[in-house]
Amino acid sequence: MNERVKWIQKQWWLAGIDLSVENTQAKEEGRNLSRVQSEFDRLLAVKEANRTEQWYAAAAALTDRIQTLPVRKDYRYIEPSDLAGIQAVRPKSTTLQTWHGTRSEFLRRLHGGLLGRICGCLLGKPIECCWREDLQIFGEETGNWPIRDYYRTPTTREAKHIASRKPHLNLRTLPGWLRDTMHGMVEDDDTNYTTTGFAIVKKYGADFTPVDVANFWCDNIPIFHTCTAERVAYRNFVDCIIPPASATHRNPYREWIGAQIRADYFGYANPGNPARAAEWAWRDASISHIKNGIYGEMWVAAMLAAAYVEKDWVKIIRAGLAQVPVNCRLREDVEKIITAHAAGLNFEEVVQLVHTQWDERVFHNWCHTNSNAQVVVIGLLWGEDDYEKTITRAIMPAFDTDCNGATAGSLWGVKHGVDALPKKWTRPMHDIIRTGVDGYHEVKISKLAEEMVDVALKAAPHRRRK
Repeated sequence: MNERVKWIQKQWWLAGIDLSVENTQAKEEGRNLSRVQSEFDRLLAVKEANRTEQWYAAAAALTDRIQTLPVRKDYRYIEPSDLAGIQAVRPKSTTLQTWHGTRSEFLRRLHGGLLGRICGCLLGKPIECCWREDLQIFGEETGNWPIRDYYRTPTTREAKHIASRKPHLNLRTLPGWLRDTMHGMVEDDDTNYTTTGFAIVKKYGADFTPVDVANFWCDNIPIFHTCTAERVAYRNFVDCIIPPASATHRNPYREWIGAQIRADYFGYANPGNPARAAEWAWRDASISHIKNGIYGEMWVAAMLAAAYVEKDWVKIIRAGLAQVPVNCRLREDVEKIITAHAAGLNFEEVVQLVHTQWDERVFHNWCHTNSNAQVVVIGLLWGEDDYEKTITRAIMPAFDTDCNGATAGSLWGVKHGVDALPKKWTRPMHDIIRTGVDGYHEVKISKLAEEMVDVALKAAPHRRRK
């Protein structure tokens, strides 16, 4: 095996040659694969150890061809990726109250969202990539199941018991990730992107473009601080493939969760204005994602904007859905969870419902926008409007734990404000956040929140109040 092949196998996110995921993704987005399925099957039959440079060239050519294939005639969803197309097939907007908050109230709510996001993210970080059964094993053996606190380092005896129960992954015990070593927020992509969204608006203003987003990434974020669809898009920028082509060129992860976790500042900055929040989110998402990958970011941004002025979680969720196409898979999957809640399913039953639809052992399912959107909704609706229950119930179903804990915590924090967050969860942060974004490697959370408010008010001066 030559060095190029070894490199591609190691840097598979960057190369974007992931035929198994591409095959599934293309089917789900409705591509007619009748002319290429046999080629997929032939290439996928070759074991990784036997793949040559010629194999990767053929796989790349097949991946490129997918983008030229038509949508099947029997495909029942209408899922555009361009902004005008999305806006044309949205439902009628829901009516929300107008935001009339003072700067002080704006700061209280935005700070709540930011800190709520940070705490929810760090709770889920040590168990990211673990399966549902692993979370229960770790929790039971350390006295934390159902989850009611940050994970801690297991004792030697506990570690032996955990190993004896054979979870597929070990708890990740890096310094700062667990309760007994925490001192501020460690770097994580979920919070890197919140800071990035803010820094983009700060630099370019309210009229920033997708190309501005791409330029900012190249100038301020190291490529290996990005993952999956974002890393592929970054590679495309360097190859001078600009948005929106950067989202589709050899990018099998184009509907994964990456954009959904980048939504928060666009929602924070637009209280009571879900449409504007969703538009900003589209500009960000379109550099790396298509269809439901884009809708996930628009949905979260719009929910956050609505959470400033709406108190009912179902109405907040539907205010987000009002910004995405009527007939899309994201709406269908989120509505399935809302229906389950209305029908009276308990927490375990709705978690099983999600696991029946999505196989967490398949990475595409584990990391998809829609599976994780469903888990976020579970946290919000089964969280009983309690912060601890909201973030823990957004994590206990597994899937992308740090992402879902972050998003659910962010929404709760905006709705209730920073002073409502329990000290049990916020105290270990010590008002410190660390990021991989240039200029924000270590800052005070409170200072960052202040600056976020100032930039938002500058971007929308008509909202300025003393």
